[in-house]
Amino acid sequence: MSEQSRLAGVIGWPVSQSLSPRLHGHWLEEYGIAGSYVALPVQRSEFSTALRSLQSEGYRGVSVTVPHKEAAFAIAHRVDAAAKAAGAVNQLIFHEDGAIEGLNTDAPGLAASLREAGVSLGGKPAILLGAGGAARAAVLALSELGAGEVRILNRDRHRAEVLVSNLSSWVDVDLVPMALTDWHKIAGDAALAINTTSAGMKDTPSLDIKLESLPKTAVVCDIVYNPLETGLLKRARALDLKTVDGLGMLMHQAVPAFKAFFGVEPKVTSALRRELEKALADG
Repeated sequence: MSEQSRLAGVIGWPVSQSLSPRLHGHWLEEYGIAGSYVALPVQRSEFSTALRSLQSEGYRGVSVTVPHKEAAFAIAHRVDAAAKAAGAVNQLIFHEDGAIEGLNTDAPGLAASLREAGVSLGGKPAILLGAGGAARAAVLALSELGAGEVRILNRDRHRAEVLVSNLSSWVDVDLVPMALTDWHKIAGDAALAINTTSAGMKDTPSLDIKLESLPKTAVVCDIVYNPLETGLLKRARALDLKTVDGLGMLMHQAVPAFKAFFGVEPKVTSALRRELEKALADG
């Protein structure tokens, strides 16, 4: 690497399926930046050692994916408010003084994706499917978008109760823990339903919920982006419900990382979406 070149990457296990190198590579080419963004397969036991090595090699930072988001939160010297609320970090920035800064851009990324799709909550209720790490980011996004109430449904209701207990003080929205079996009772007036579970990912079945219970004006969002049209979204479209796929969240959450790594705030464009859609189609 030349002195002017900048180096960053995405760290995870596995990581070969990540679209992040393609995404950041598109922006590097678009803005004519001398730099590289690479996939970094690192197992749990090697995470902290790998970070020290990357810092010493001159990396500007890394995007963080499963299973390292909680470990990234623990290792960061300082974190932003979203990371504190979520208890997880998806971007690590390496500073020249040796400090590691942790960000969680999943929440603003999801909020930006929903805004881009024209979603406006205006005090209306939303349904959140799942109670894991992605659900925490989604709660923050829904609060930012002005949801009146977030109904958190999970197969294990206790996990939903724990999420509510952990996040209630961080958001200005009522959080209601429920079981997945409560769907039919509470879907009738929801403005938005978001799947934050891994159900529907490639080669896995989607959640078995009756979308017919939603009002015709509801929006269905799935943060899964591979496949781009999950079973959940396919069923929603068949009912003429508006849908939002997971690719928008992926693109928007990467914007602050690219700015921190390479010094330019990039734009999310239709050309970028087309390139990522092609990458998904190519497998």
